[in-house]
Amino acid sequence: MDEKPSTRKGPDFCSLRYGLALIMHFSNFTMITQRVSLSIAIIAMVNSTQHHGLSNVSTEEPLAETLNNPSRSFKKFNTGASVYEWSPETQGIIFSSISYGIILTLIPSGYLAGIFGAKQMLGAGLLTSSLLTLFTPLAADFGVILVIVTRTVQGMAQGMAWTGQFTIWAKWAPPLERSKLTSIAGSGAAFGSFIILCVGGLISQALGWPFIFYIFGIIGCVCCLLWFTVIYDDPTHHPCISVKEKEYIMSSLAQQPSSPRRSVPIKAMVRCLPLWAIFMGFFSHFWLCTIIISYLPTYISSVLHVNIRDSGVLSSLPFIAASSCTILGGQLADFLLSRNLLRLINVRKLFSSLGLLLPSLCAVALPFVTSSYITTMILLILIPGTSNLCDSGFIINTLDVAPRYASFLMGISRGFGLIAGIISSTTTGFLISQDSVSGWRNVFFLSAAVNMFGLVFYLTFGQAEIQDWAKERTITRL
Repeated sequence: MDEKPSTRKGPDFCSLRYGLALIMHFSNFTMITQRVSLSIAIIAMVNSTQHHGLSNVSTEEPLAETLNNPSRSFKKFNTGASVYEWSPETQGIIFSSISYGIILTLIPSGYLAGIFGAKQMLGAGLLTSSLLTLFTPLAADFGVILVIVTRTVQGMAQGMAWTGQFTIWAKWAPPLERSKLTSIAGSGAAFGSFIILCVGGLISQALGWPFIFYIFGIIGCVCCLLWFTVIYDDPTHHPCISVKEKEYIMSSLAQQPSSPRRSVPIKAMVRCLPLWAIFMGFFSHFWLCTIIISYLPTYISSVLHVNIRDSGVLSSLPFIAASSCTILGGQLADFLLSRNLLRLINVRKLFSSLGLLLPSLCAVALPFVTSSYITTMILLILIPGTSNLCDSGFIINTLDVAPRYASFLMGISRGFGLIAGIISSTTTGFLISQDSVSGWRNVFFLSAAVNMFGLVFYLTFGQAEIQDWAKERTITRL
């Protein structure tokens, strides 16, 4: 048996593993639309003329007072949906609350997914997130506290779903196809952001902002049915996989250990600088990405002065670029590897460098081009597009350095990223509440500095070899 599997063996794009990547693409699409839906809906939900009102309560009044004087508690769009007086600081807390929830479940879910199976854990997380999305408009009517609680629990559900994916890919993805398969699956997040931002404003104007949550919550429930029907934890148990593909996957992964559950070498992980390089990469990457996902519609609406419909459409454009770059980056990375043009570590560092440096340059330039509508939009499109090149860099590096613990380490990695997201969302809300012009400038400068820190750290300490503590230990008896 060859130790280095050929990419020419086994089925390719018509194979079951690529079907699995498409199902994960749809799952990621669903989760990100549910997460980003608030970013576009909040433009219609919030009374923009009252940013400095109460920061921890919504504006609902007793029903009798509301009927007698509706303008006192909320104004009406043509759809009759409520509008709340949430300050920028409060909005920052709401945006970051989902990250709090994700952090709470990332590490334990990554560990438990390896024990109980990622299929059940990911499916349960997706279903819970979908149901809470449907509940969000009702939560907003009860008050901002319930919105924060709902988003936090939704984050816990999505944390379960995000992490389980790498447990599945550790058993389904041949080494030379990892970048390609994970980029197809991961591009669902960028494509979902594009769709929700593109149609969210239209839905809000035509039906009312609550229907943004209703529509994408229902889509999530449909996705759950597809997930539980089609997905299996490993190729050996899938009833529809061909013998040829099963043999190809198993032979490709033969050199990678797949033992029963084992203890996690925490001390060795803590001392491992290549792991810390991945963690710092995630921290830097998520810092700017969270700002773009959460605040892009607000930035376009306030800086370019467009309405919610146009703001949503314009906000969606960067994410179609991100989706394209994710897939193309994965194809290029695997091409470089399969042709032996670059070593694995060089590929990981190349795409990490492009994914952190290029968006930083665009972010630094943004405050200086606000007078140019076209230039501003070009830079906003390039930031998430180039940032997603990291998906073929440190994002999947845990599969290289410790495939046995990929899901557990992905949980920790996303935990670092989400801590960055919490800090960046809250910091952004605070900075722009002080002064819009200087606030946005400081936001982008700070994001570029964080990206540069992560890039330097990863280039210095990043590796792509399986670490000693992650290798299978075999005992030879004489």
